[in-house]
Amino acid sequence: MHNDDKQHRAVLQKIARRAMLQRGLLPDFSNEVLAELDSIRAPASAEGGQVRDLRDLLWASIDNDDSRDLDQLTVAETMPGDRVTIRVAVADVDALVKNGSAIDEHARHNTTSVYTGARIFPMLPEKLSTDLTSLNFSEDRMAVVAEMVIGPDGAVENSDIYRAVVRNHAKLAYNNVAAWLEGNGDLPEAAAALKGLQENLRLQDRVAQSMKNLRHVHGALSFETLEARPVFDGDEIRDLEVDKRNRAKEIIEDFMIGANGVTARYLASKKFPSIRRIVRTPKRWERIVELADEHGTKLPHTPDPKALEDFLTRAKAADPVGFPDLSLAVIKLMGAGEYVAELPGETAPGHFGLAVRDYTHSTAPNRRYPDLITQRLLKAAIEGSPLPYRNEELEILAKHCTEEEDAANKVERQVRKSAAAMLLEHRIGEEFDAIVTGAADKGTWARLLTIPIEGRVARGFEGLDVGNRIRLQLISVDVDRGYIDFRKIGPSGQKGSRQA
Repeated sequence: MHNDDKQHRAVLQKIARRAMLQRGLLPDFSNEVLAELDSIRAPASAEGGQVRDLRDLLWASIDNDDSRDLDQLTVAETMPGDRVTIRVAVADVDALVKNGSAIDEHARHNTTSVYTGARIFPMLPEKLSTDLTSLNFSEDRMAVVAEMVIGPDGAVENSDIYRAVVRNHAKLAYNNVAAWLEGNGDLPEAAAALKGLQENLRLQDRVAQSMKNLRHVHGALSFETLEARPVFDGDEIRDLEVDKRNRAKEIIEDFMIGANGVTARYLASKKFPSIRRIVRTPKRWERIVELADEHGTKLPHTPDPKALEDFLTRAKAADPVGFPDLSLAVIKLMGAGEYVAELPGETAPGHFGLAVRDYTHSTAPNRRYPDLITQRLLKAAIEGSPLPYRNEELEILAKHCTEEEDAANKVERQVRKSAAAMLLEHRIGEEFDAIVTGAADKGTWARLLTIPIEGRVARGFEGLDVGNRIRLQLISVDVDRGYIDFRKIGPSGQKGSRQA
């Protein structure tokens, strides 16, 4: 039905909007939000005596090619003793989005921007998130800066957080920067046009790699999953494109992990509460042990992140093609991340996957509400102002943010499944190799090895568990509901079966 009318984008937009409403999320901004928005005419400007002027530093943004909501800038500075100061400037969204305002209430309700292949549902109106509170190229913007002094071994030796006015001197994209860093492309024009930025990016890359290596020594886990988004030719879906890791993404990832840790410790040092991002000890460690055993590795009976990381490193080297599927299986078995309030004097669990104890979300306030909460706490701590939230309110907000993040993930997953169903509509009866990604009372799920598509094993699922490799036949799809159903026909790579 849908492949005949070629209006795939419109169909997916309708599905996305319906999914938002079904999950209790707001797809549109209210009249009150729009009226309030109309009264905001310009970016925030510096006020008070605690705002530094850092506009002359070589700030640059590195983000997706099509990103318009720029939350952070980075810059590096060499120091004596082979140390490097890394600064991460985060957009001061709170300067324009006041706690309790109509705009804030909408953001508090949804708690996150929802990114579907057909449409984005931004947490904040685009007049703010892509303009007045975005760290746009060649614009002066207010920011909260996390400053880290990084030693030769990648450790954070000293840190500080303060407010500043900054200026983005180069808007760069992950893929172009990564191609240059990895020797597969030229220096992006925007970087070449700014004296000293080439060397600064090399320095940032070196420091990020040392920070990553240190985390992995302590047991941070090396995951690699296949997140796919629909690719359109006009309004017709043509393919699913996998988002791949690269060196430029690792710069931002490692600096953001560092900044989030610095933020958590800064709030604790000021005896302020915080909202922590945690991943608890894996819920199904025994199955992870079984998976490792199937790959020839013995893991201890009690959860051990360093042993798990060593296993993942060896598994990636042995089978780089199949590693994303193993990663996905381990991620599913670990359980989801969540937000919890850490009050002064308490100790929240750490982040098992990152091998860090102090971790919050602070670097994306244009698109994540926990980051905006953290920003308000930070600014109060910097200025010595009263707490913007009561402890009980933070506990409620942490639970709410976890629940709404889950709802947003389900909306995004629904649209991905509907897009995948569109691509498979004319392939009923074909056979595919797959890996089991979920096994519970509510159903058994598997991801195809040749196409980044996940579906339900509707028949022959008895006895299957996460990580099993199987051979499936596609038996039905339902685009509107995002259903893709298979039946198991044998183990993966069964002889005589037709390859996808």
